Amino acid sequence: VQLQASGGGLVQPGRSLRLSCAASESIFSANHMAWYRQAPGEQRTLVALITSGGGTDYVDSVKGRFTISRDNAKNTVYLQMNSLKPEDTAVYYCNAVFVEGKYWGQGTQVTVSS
Repeated sequence: VQLQASGGGLVQPGRSLRLSCAASESIFSANHMAWYRQAPGEQRTLVALITSGGGTDYVDSVKGRFTISRDNAKNTVYLQMNSLKPEDTAVYYCNAVFVEGKYWGQGTQVTVSS
């Protein structure tokens, strides 16, 4: 499975971005899909995930600001990011977990700065 992340960019604090992760194969059977992020000098950490049943979970720092969603028909997962803060600056990676293995996208840079 190949994952193609897009939608990153440079935005001012308080603005919004929507990230997309397009999969080369059906994501219908994925156990869950997720977004991680990695800031310079830090470890990659989970931001949000969505299960096959549509359940979601978020790291505390983005609750109420970020929304993860999936469109199985388009094999795409989204991360809507609102009220962005400078501390959200990182490379964002999408992740897919299937029974047969775990897959990563290439990452998309999000920079929040005035």
